[in-house]
Amino acid sequence: MATKTYAQSQPSNLRQIVNIVALGATITINALANILPINGLNSGEISDLYPSLFTPAGYVFSIWSLIYLLLIAFVVFQALPSQKDNPRLERLGYAFAASCLFNFLWIFAWHYRYVFLSELLIIGVLVSLLVSYHRLQTERVNKREIQVSRAERITTHLTFSIYTGWLTVAVVANTCVLLLEWGITGGSIAPVWGVITVLAALTIGAAFTYLRKDMAYGLVLVWAFIGIAVAQAGNTPSVVTTAIVAAAVMFILALWRGLAKT
Repeated sequence: MATKTYAQSQPSNLRQIVNIVALGATITINALANILPINGLNSGEISDLYPSLFTPAGYVFSIWSLIYLLLIAFVVFQALPSQKDNPRLERLGYAFAASCLFNFLWIFAWHYRYVFLSELLIIGVLVSLLVSYHRLQTERVNKREIQVSRAERITTHLTFSIYTGWLTVAVVANTCVLLLEWGITGGSIAPVWGVITVLAALTIGAAFTYLRKDMAYGLVLVWAFIGIAVAQAGNTPSVVTTAIVAAAVMFILALWRGLAKT
C-alpha cells in the first residue's frame, strides 16, 4: 500500500485538530453558560421558565457529564497518529465539528431566549450528528461487518449513539418549548400535548432503534422517558402513564434489536 505524502496527510491532521478545538470551545461555552451565567440565568433556570410536560426531571440532564466524557475520549482517540488514516474517521470529515458549532451557538440563543433560533440551531446539532453517525458506521461486505477495535467501538460508535439519542430527546423538548412560546400547547390542553410529544419521541426513537439495531441509542430514550414520568408524578397521570409505557416499549425494543445485531 502506498504511503501518503506530507501534503496528502494534511487534511487528516487538520480534521483531528479542528475536532479537538471544536469540542474544547463547546465545553468551555457550556461551562461558562452556567458559571457566569450568560444573560444572568443558567440553562436549567431558563428551562424552568417554560413548564413543558416533556421536560424530564433534573437528574436526567446528568447524562451530559457522560456525553462530554465520551466526546473527550472520541477526540483523543481520533487524534492518535494510528487513527489518522482510519477510513471511517476520514469519512467523518467536519460533520462533528459542525455539531459543536451549532451546539455552542444554541447556548447563546437559549440564554438570550431566542427560542425559534434555538430550535433551528438544535436541529442543526441533530442533523450534524446524524450525518456523523451515518459516516461512522462500519462498512459491509457481502452483508458482513468489517471488524473494528474495541477502543473505536467505545470511544466512537458508542459515543455517537448516546449523543444522537440524547439530541433526539433534546430536539423534541426544544420544540415543546417553542410551541409554549407561541401559546399553542399551554393551559388545559397541555396534558394532551404532553402525551402527543411522548408518543412522537417514542415513534422516532423506535424507528431509529429498529432500523439501526442500536441498543445504546434506545436506552437513552428509556432514560428520558423515565425522567419524564418522575417529573410529572402526582401532576399529570396521563403523561406519567404514557411515559412509563414508552420507556417499557423502548427498553424491550432496544434489547431485542441490540442483541439481534450481528
